[in-house]
Amino acid sequence: MEAEAALELVKQGATLLLLDVPQSTLIGIDTQMYYSGPNFKGVKMIPPGVHFIYYSSSNREGNEFSPIVGFFVDASPSEVIVKKWDPKEERFIKLSEEKEERYVQAVKKLEFDRQLGPYALDQYGDWKRLSNFITKSTIENLEPIGGEISVVSESDMVENVHKTAIEKVLAEQLKSSKFSKPDQKSPSKGCYYTSIPRVIKLKGASGQDLTNINLDKTHILETSLTKQYGGSEDSLLGELQFAFVAFLMGQSLEAFLQWKLLVSLLLGCSEAPLHTRTQLFTKFIKAIYYQLKFGFQKDRKDTGRAEKGAMTSLDESLLSADNFLRHLCKEFFSLVLDAPVVDGDLLTWTRKLRELLEQTLGWDFQQNSAVDGMYLEADDEFAPVVEILDDTDH
Repeated sequence: MEAEAALELVKQGATLLLLDVPQSTLIGIDTQMYYSGPNFKGVKMIPPGVHFIYYSSSNREGNEFSPIVGFFVDASPSEVIVKKWDPKEERFIKLSEEKEERYVQAVKKLEFDRQLGPYALDQYGDWKRLSNFITKSTIENLEPIGGEISVVSESDMVENVHKTAIEKVLAEQLKSSKFSKPDQKSPSKGCYYTSIPRVIKLKGASGQDLTNINLDKTHILETSLTKQYGGSEDSLLGELQFAFVAFLMGQSLEAFLQWKLLVSLLLGCSEAPLHTRTQLFTKFIKAIYYQLKFGFQKDRKDTGRAEKGAMTSLDESLLSADNFLRHLCKEFFSLVLDAPVVDGDLLTWTRKLRELLEQTLGWDFQQNSAVDGMYLEADDEFAPVVEILDDTDH
């Protein structure tokens, strides 16, 4: 890169200044990871916009890492975000306004330039595809009190969830880590995710109507869009992406459950994809295509860091064991690909998603499969719910 162009990026880009970072601390921003050395003080040349910053401290030997702590930011051009490591709390904290301003001015005078790693712009495209629906409003609506997302604040949830393979990995990581004691100092009580009903009960509706409503989740989707998202399809997709990032980069069990809930809601719709919400479903399929494609990558520089406290790739064997996605994708692919009339963009992205899952996981979506219809266990919480109510209950 030309020196003048690089200097312009330094000035226009945002900067993350991290003070007193212990060596061997894992520092992540978006899809990129760093291990702090003796001179590491943060990241420069960060494109303005939404980013996810996350970190994990290590023990003295550097062979055991604490659960990830992460937070979203919406960085303005030339903004300097200053955080200081607190060795007692083992987390980054804010400085007083007066101290922060001194460091901001020092960054703008390039006094820390040699100690700041450049944001890898060649990876920015991956991040944009994972976060293009996340806005400042998304962050403000969903982030926990204090902004920090961590599985440590979800310890009460670990014992109570229906555990699939991925959920068990996240739960076991929390239990086994020596760092994983409940965070009494943090005011965080988890993210403010949207509550999505799994079953609809309508007063006065017949048993057959209730069955139809709950087999096709279009009614639940429309109700949620109207009441919970103010009619904004992009707000729902923003939450889907927020949850995926918090799960994959932030290792949040709560985030995985919300991502799973939203994916199950959308893939469980029959009427909306083909007739009333075609554009939403085109954007949705495109979004989860890029989520899964990124998660399946094995050739990234951070591969293998899961062993040291960071899981930024989806283990194919874990995802293969989670029946909900396989079953719902099979039903959805059949719905779209067999439809007599279907939107061209929706068809294209549905085919791309099917090919990705077939090639990466070896899943068979042919309708004449010998195990067709056998993907859901009897107690699967995401299986279709058929509820017949007596007239006396209406």
